[in-house]
Amino acid sequence: MGVVERSRIIEPGRRLAGATPAATDAASSLPADLRRQQWMRIEVLQALGVILWTLNLVMDASMAPHGDRGPYRLLIEATGAALCAAGVLWARARRRNERATADAGIVLMVPHAFLLALLNSWTEQPTTMRPVSSVTVLILLFGMIAPARPRWMLAAAVAAASMDPLGVWIAHLRGLPVPSALNTVLMFYPNYVCASLAVAPAQVLYRLGRQVREARALGSYQLVERLGEGGMGEVWRAHHRLLARSAAIKLIRPEILGDSGQDPVISVNRFEREAQATAALTSPHTIRVFDFGVTGDGTFYYVMELLDGRDLESLVREFGPLPPGRAMHVMRQVCRSLAEAHAIGLVHRDIKPANIYACRMGLEYDFVKVLDFGLVRHENRADAPTLVTLRSVTMGTPGYMAPEVILGNHDTDRRADVYALGCVAYFLLTGQPVFEAEHPMKLLMRHVQETPLPPSRRAEHPIPREIDDFVMACLQKDPDRRPHSAEDALRLACECEDADLWDQHDARRWWTTNLPDLSIPTIAAARA
Repeated sequence: MGVVERSRIIEPGRRLAGATPAATDAASSLPADLRRQQWMRIEVLQALGVILWTLNLVMDASMAPHGDRGPYRLLIEATGAALCAAGVLWARARRRNERATADAGIVLMVPHAFLLALLNSWTEQPTTMRPVSSVTVLILLFGMIAPARPRWMLAAAVAAASMDPLGVWIAHLRGLPVPSALNTVLMFYPNYVCASLAVAPAQVLYRLGRQVREARALGSYQLVERLGEGGMGEVWRAHHRLLARSAAIKLIRPEILGDSGQDPVISVNRFEREAQATAALTSPHTIRVFDFGVTGDGTFYYVMELLDGRDLESLVREFGPLPPGRAMHVMRQVCRSLAEAHAIGLVHRDIKPANIYACRMGLEYDFVKVLDFGLVRHENRADAPTLVTLRSVTMGTPGYMAPEVILGNHDTDRRADVYALGCVAYFLLTGQPVFEAEHPMKLLMRHVQETPLPPSRRAEHPIPREIDDFVMACLQKDPDRRPHSAEDALRLACECEDADLWDQHDARRWWTTNLPDLSIPTIAAARA
């Protein structure tokens, strides 16, 4: 699934804000990701110019005869190489500013055209006919690789096309034989033809940019940048048009519902009920859901808070296993989030490190958020399946699935989340999953049949026995022998005295050292 198709937003019963054109950006501007691609292409084009000018300079310095022609030609080519090098540095610096446009970049075409025109006319040239000017190639390159807004493109291209006649006039002032005015027009009319053709790619690009901008509009939110993609769909960074607030929007692929074999209206109603139930969760360690809805093409979406931090899988892969105190500090917060959900009959069913975020919230560090609560199911409601119970969706991740889920036990309940909690704690402490296998089916069978080694047998850090006991209690094969809910698991976690060895001072010091860009609070400025 790509970006959302251009369509009217179907309001999900409890009324989202209406879809109106963005007031913060001009209609002719490009989305941020397309702007960044523009600057990258300008940078590549200028780098190519450095190479070509330098090659000409080296060849002329070593092969061309030196006389009246040589020194000036070398000076022109050296100027061209220096101009391109400056263009590369300038484009690289400007590319960091997402609000910059390519309009200024296209102006670089004009001085290059002037230097080429000087090369074309510096020495005596035919007065009746000459080959097509290299300026035409320059105009077409800029038009195809780095087009600006059509009006800017046309103005810059016409100015560049006029550099050859200007070069002829300079040659006339220097006393060289030059063609008549009519012959000059006939010689260089291809320049102006190419200038008009160069506008076409710019028109296509900016028309596409408007369509993409309109297609990415979801209610009062504007999609800005894709953050990731998973089995259920895509996650985008978005911006609220009126509140100067960033958010994350998850788009759920419509084919998931298409495979369910159920009436789409029923599916929409069930999605609404689930979204409303999960949006009602108030634990500070549960991701907040702001809005939800469905587009005209059947794509579900829900809007949630945007977090500054790392998911636990990325955190451990990059920085290694967590010390026992920090791991339990994280697990207590996860348990608090799940305890509220379990108390109202919701089962997450996909607890894993990738769905748990350690982040900075205000001045608090290692603040944990549990994600993907929009895809839970109601415990003891077999008559109302949710998105995760549809035929096309795997109900969990193999490395974190409880044995009763793997065996297809229809009585699966909150204790499946407790098993996944044990798997997550095991990964945080050891940097390794509970079991590993070459094939997913073998991995599932190991969860059903084998007893795992205690984390203390595989961890780099010494692990206290009480933490070992907590993890192994969660990993019991028999659901009746596990803690019966996240609240029971939280009680066990709080009994681990060594978990108190990690506090905010330790967390702040770790973030400042390892993730300095995320450790400083920032204020999002409103767009003008």
